[in-house]
Amino acid sequence: MEKQKEIIRKMTTVLKVRSLLMKQCLAECLGTLIHTMLSCGAVAQFTLSYGTHKEFLTVTIAGGFAVALGILVTSKVSGAHLNPAVTFALCLLASEPWLKFPLFFLAQTLGAFLGSGIMFGLYYDALWHYGNKQLTVIGANSTAGIFATYPHEHLSAVNGIFDQAIGTAALILCILIIVDPLNNSVRTGLEAFTIGFVVLLIGWSMGSNSQYSLNPARDIGPRLFTAIAGWGTETFTYVLL
Repeated sequence: MEKQKEIIRKMTTVLKVRSLLMKQCLAECLGTLIHTMLSCGAVAQFTLSYGTHKEFLTVTIAGGFAVALGILVTSKVSGAHLNPAVTFALCLLASEPWLKFPLFFLAQTLGAFLGSGIMFGLYYDALWHYGNKQLTVIGANSTAGIFATYPHEHLSAVNGIFDQAIGTAALILCILIIVDPLNNSVRTGLEAFTIGFVVLLIGWSMGSNSQYSLNPARDIGPRLFTAIAGWGTETFTYVLL
């Protein structure tokens, strides 16, 4: 046992990250990975289950808890932004230095990319079976929507932009109120679940148009992954139509 502890101590010394900013970026990457992995997994079950798990309620609940878990894992290190929109708002309010915005954005996008990759590996056989040996972006058996958000056919570009702007603004406003020490404070440790509940409510009330991404990194990372993994550049061109 002592030998094992000594090995762990040596590994800790060698692998220790001394830069605080690097620690925060790694935390953002990990938290977004957890959030993306669990939320993609919920959508995968919803899509690939052929009706046995086909309840939108399960997706929204899983999405809310996925955010809460990501926050719990990283809040003590980086503040658990997990979302470039959150980082941008905090920089704009002078709560964080602007240097963090591009670095956190990259870390969050990488985390989302890796999280979607893990779920792709987990559901690899199911994806090919459901799509009849094809990976498609649109159509009856499309699967790209498991990883990134795509608008419904009725949604215009203007309405889509408004949809995402309102949803993201609602999320940011609620987060700022929840963490504001001058407001009615949420008990320590419950902030993560309160924010997760906000995401759940936004999903219930604003999720039907285009799946309420609310998070550029959560959308861009998986979209990049799907473009590389076999869905092709249509993952981006479809969005621009």
